[in-house]
Amino acid sequence: MTTNESTGVEKNPYAYLDRDDFTSEKYKIEIRGLPKYYGIGEFKKLLNEKLELQTCKVKPPRKGSGWLYVSFRNEENRQKAIEKLNGIQWKNSKLTAQIAKPAPDPFVKRRLEEQNINKRLKIDDSEPISVEDRIKSTTTPLWNMPYPDQLELKQKEMRSILTNICKQMLKDSKDDLLDWLNYQRNKYEGLPCELLPILSTDKNTEYRNKCEFTVGRSIDGNQAMIGFRLSSYAAGSTAVGPIDDLCHIPNKMKTVVKILEEFIRNSGLKPFQPVDHSGHWRQVTVRSTLSGDLMVIVGIHPQDLSPEQLEELRSQLKDFFETGKGAEAGVTSLHFQIMNKKSIDGENGDNFTHISGSKCIEETLLGMKFRVSPQAFFQVNTLGAEVLYKAAIDLAAPNEDTALLDICCGTGTIGLVFSKHCGEVFGLEVVEDAIKDARENAVANNVTNCEFFVGKAEDILPPVIRRTTKSNIVAVVDPPRAGLHQRALLTLRKANKLSRLVYVSCDPRAAARNLVDLARPPSKQYVGDPLVPVKAVAVDMFPHTKHCELLLCLERLSVAMKSRDLETPVTNTEPHDSS
Repeated sequence: MTTNESTGVEKNPYAYLDRDDFTSEKYKIEIRGLPKYYGIGEFKKLLNEKLELQTCKVKPPRKGSGWLYVSFRNEENRQKAIEKLNGIQWKNSKLTAQIAKPAPDPFVKRRLEEQNINKRLKIDDSEPISVEDRIKSTTTPLWNMPYPDQLELKQKEMRSILTNICKQMLKDSKDDLLDWLNYQRNKYEGLPCELLPILSTDKNTEYRNKCEFTVGRSIDGNQAMIGFRLSSYAAGSTAVGPIDDLCHIPNKMKTVVKILEEFIRNSGLKPFQPVDHSGHWRQVTVRSTLSGDLMVIVGIHPQDLSPEQLEELRSQLKDFFETGKGAEAGVTSLHFQIMNKKSIDGENGDNFTHISGSKCIEETLLGMKFRVSPQAFFQVNTLGAEVLYKAAIDLAAPNEDTALLDICCGTGTIGLVFSKHCGEVFGLEVVEDAIKDARENAVANNVTNCEFFVGKAEDILPPVIRRTTKSNIVAVVDPPRAGLHQRALLTLRKANKLSRLVYVSCDPRAAARNLVDLARPPSKQYVGDPLVPVKAVAVDMFPHTKHCELLLCLERLSVAMKSRDLETPVTNTEPHDSS
């Protein structure tokens, strides 16, 4: 990085507090005297339900620290909290509350700490990293490793994660669960279940069907660029690197990015600057399909642009991609996204306007067609998703007497590909547009045994389970990176007809807590027979990165133990040597 990137950067790490947009650092308090053991969930209930304090965020600094931060949306709410919390007794502990100092802007703090910025861009004291290699190392860190070695590395990583999950399960296990886990651990060399060989596709380059590119400035600060951040904001950089040499991005995405870069540079509007929140151009999302559809979503912060100016900008983009130079990119669906700063009421203000072409794109997966709208979730590797879903079907082993719960269903892909293997399917998803897509996808594929519902899984799961008519329930859970909400997890666990659960995780380490809770011994909180892992398989959905999907098949402990007891004992079949 050159010093050009620092041009105009604020020198005050607290300048962000003077901006109009909301930040949770503005009205923060520090609470001390907390008990040694407590749950964040129950503490939030104390704050929001019992004391009616209207918090916006609770920030525990570290586990077991005895203190934490709580943020509010205005000074009035903050003062009210201090008055109510000071001296209150909770869990035999006396709490104190006071105004907390805001944290410094991590970007400005880092830049002020570093007098010689180039130090961060060196492999050693003498050899600087090129921008191209740096962006590759940031986005595809395994780019220079042979692909078979990547698969071996990821399989070892999955073994390590499963070993740690097994250790966590053992901590609170007892009786039958302890017996089961010890049996599995001995059988599978420290693992809680069988780990099958890792699965992958034949295509490990240009596999991404969706990319969210940042609009920013090049490393020398001289021109607008569409690409990926060279490092995190907290690391002291907002520069964007080019995508030309990234092997996981399709060439047609690279083409549309380069063409749109020229439009942005000639627009007279500057890229958005995260340091002081100035500028307009923020993000470009590109989605593509194997059949050739190409969706582009151009995201902009409106700042002080009038409705008429925004409409003129949309019109210019439409003309550019329909009849101008952008026409050569072959964009089939063009959208405009307003990306406001986070407002004081917690809404982020994002909204979409369809500009040109079709409103959605269509992808084919396992012989079925899927409608994908701008905000809908769809696996970013279509061919990889086919491998993933085939593996999920094999693990779930559904039949005509099975009711499938597709939790966090997105556009209905999992439920619809399962539909021909089971009696009925119920999909749950919080994004309304995705559910609209799922319902249209069911109609387009002549699927009549699927229903889809909008809402948080933890809220709508109980009534959906009551709608099932089959004797056996199997759930497929494909939650966000943070995992399944605790209430949804507890509902699944106590559903007696649920015999099997397939957990799809893009971050197995983060999923560990869910998996441990599903397998805990029965208690007042954890009602129902534990769900324990019986088989796992990794699917490499993200070649050249360190990420990997992991599927785990869980069964009720009583069923798993019965299956174990029915196994044929291993006997020595070698001839007996009497000598």
